[in-house]
Amino acid sequence: MKRLISLIISLLILIAIYWKIDFAGLIKVFQNSNPIWMIISINMIIPLTMLTAWRLQQLMPKKGRKSSSYLNFREANELILAASVLNMILPSKMGDIAKAYFMKQRGHLEGTLSLSLVIFEKACDLVSLLLWCVFGLIVYPEKDLLFWMMTAGVALGLIICLLLLSSRKFARIFFEISRKVAPKKIGVKIDSLENSWIEMHRYFWHDKLQLTKFAVTSIFIWFGHLSQIWFFTLALNASAPFIESLALSSLAILAGLLPLTFAGVGTRDAAFIMFYQPYFPQEVGAALGLLCTSRYLLPAIAGLPFFGKYLIRKQGVGSRE
Repeated sequence: MKRLISLIISLLILIAIYWKIDFAGLIKVFQNSNPIWMIISINMIIPLTMLTAWRLQQLMPKKGRKSSSYLNFREANELILAASVLNMILPSKMGDIAKAYFMKQRGHLEGTLSLSLVIFEKACDLVSLLLWCVFGLIVYPEKDLLFWMMTAGVALGLIICLLLLSSRKFARIFFEISRKVAPKKIGVKIDSLENSWIEMHRYFWHDKLQLTKFAVTSIFIWFGHLSQIWFFTLALNASAPFIESLALSSLAILAGLLPLTFAGVGTRDAAFIMFYQPYFPQEVGAALGLLCTSRYLLPAIAGLPFFGKYLIRKQGVGSRE
């Protein structure tokens, strides 16, 4: 029922967007696009996916890297693509959490450790996105009250995430407050998340060098994602300064992570139109939103065969049990 509601909200937002803009103008934007930059920007999905898969490999325990259960580079890419299928359905890219189940199913890691690994991966992704967003907002030249409020909100989110990652004591206090505020039926999920989070602290903070390498890789990956969005603007023959684009595209992606719509469709599109309005017309903003949706749609399409393979394997395991 929740998925149906989010789908309806996405459709209503899209109807409102395309009712307001000139649809013929939107088609003309794509017709007049730069084919070279379009090919370059869309194909950036491939190296970014491969780099994300390599990062996932680096998270695996070193002692298991020579065993038969070790996650190799091909399987890591398959996991990333299979999770992309669920990311098109579940809110806030929660499909990535399915990687924990798949890794447990394949015998790569124990269940609790696999969940901790994926939680840490997604936390680093969020911190990296917030970091680039704060940087872009700070250097953004034209700030009004709304942008100062967004800068303060994003900076606060970044500080909380950093404290959750770096301080076990702060994490326990955070989860304790969450239990008191959240409905009782969510309490069990919070307990499970807290246990995985504390285990993640024990696992990752014992190797500072590995932690630093992973953090730097995450920041670089998100620099690649945001650069890809700027390349989209070049493909659409639009003009937006690169530094400003870091802030605006980060905010649009954060809007798409809100668990309101179907895979962020609608909220993300509206955010691109609104935030980039000083630099190009609404039709170009809508085209940019569509291209950004392709960043999620194309990996999901590529991941369908692998997702199906994991489902078949799951059913096979279930039948044997």
